[in-house]
Amino acid sequence: MAACLASLLGCLYASGVHSFPRKVSSEQDLYAAALRALMRRAHSIHEMKEYLARRTEDRDSVPPVIARLREQNYLDDAKFALDYARNHVQSRGQGRFRIARELRARGVPNQHIDAALDAVLADIDEAALVRKRLTRQLKGARGPLDQRKIASAYRSLLRAGFSGDVIRTELRKVTRGDVPEADAPDK
Repeated sequence: MAACLASLLGCLYASGVHSFPRKVSSEQDLYAAALRALMRRAHSIHEMKEYLARRTEDRDSVPPVIARLREQNYLDDAKFALDYARNHVQSRGQGRFRIARELRARGVPNQHIDAALDAVLADIDEAALVRKRLTRQLKGARGPLDQRKIASAYRSLLRAGFSGDVIRTELRKVTRGDVPEADAPDK
């Protein structure tokens, strides 16, 4: 009885969201799968290679598909990095270090990352982004602004990818007080 129930649940679960992607056998089907993936969102070349490797039975068909996508300018790491950086700075208010870390995780080469960040952040004031996030974060704070809230804001801005020097400068302006210089733990 228990084995039958487990089998039934396994069938129901396997037909749901967590099923494995259907493997394709031809290069044309793999190309179509790549186009469908690119319609959903942009991919780096590295991400697309991994995606296609999971979708195919024959891994030798992945490089020709990647080459075809690159020839048609559907895959371009430089453009991907520029669009990604622009979107994450403007809409999410993230800093240089976070965006660079995320692009590296997506397999984008460092030369494209540096060029994209330099282009996007050339006309944007990082201190203004920090001030904007800081005022939004501290506006909702209840009670007096104590060291715990300042430390929390500092850590939040570091996670967002901003430089520690810029964060401390802006925190000093907001709090008009002393903010620790180093990230060293207390002894």
